[in-house]
Amino acid sequence: MNNLFLQCTYFGAVLTIAAYLFGQWCKRKWKLPICNPLLIAVIVVIALLLGFHVQYDTYYEGAKYISYLLTPATVCLAIPLYRQLELLKQHATAILLGVCSGVVASMGGIFVIAALFHLSHEEYVTFLPKSITTAIGMGVSEELGGIVTITVAIIILTGIIGNVIASTVCKVFRIEEPIAKGLAIGTAAHAIGTARALEMGPIEGAMSSLAVAVAGILTAFTASLFAMLL
Repeated sequence: MNNLFLQCTYFGAVLTIAAYLFGQWCKRKWKLPICNPLLIAVIVVIALLLGFHVQYDTYYEGAKYISYLLTPATVCLAIPLYRQLELLKQHATAILLGVCSGVVASMGGIFVIAALFHLSHEEYVTFLPKSITTAIGMGVSEELGGIVTITVAIIILTGIIGNVIASTVCKVFRIEEPIAKGLAIGTAAHAIGTARALEMGPIEGAMSSLAVAVAGILTAFTASLFAMLL
């Protein structure tokens, strides 16, 4: 079976796109928060690889072409931000303080969990960049001595959970200010969460895009300080 898949150079890319389109169809049909296209795509791909006994390396040979688009896609988040530039200037101080507090809360939470569960230093730094975009998080984890592959999985899982529960959390805590919604989602759930913020509105999307960039930069600079705590 693996030899058959190897003959198709773009097998991984085709499977990934098909699984994501199936996820989008499920979301349109049932309109439930849990029907997140990315979550469904991950489950479908894993199920098919296990069901047909396809090695991950075989799958990744074709899927890697989609991975190349990760960084350009992250950069494109600057477009909605540019459209709300005046709003950004008006609330610059509040926005910066909000993102900073989110970054500290994220890494501080990981420190508390690591201390409670007696995680090793390697495991601890692996989790530190969980709330920033993969393109930056991989570099942070590698620099600190973490397990990069696990970091990627944690970042994706964090984003999916944030995407799924974002609206519910905002309703439960009665967060109605668009700027606050966007900053919270972007800081906690990076680019995947930003996809949900864009669905909420242009201001939410722009602020979430900004939070992704600022949180990534702040985490890259401060993660080494948190790494020394354990």
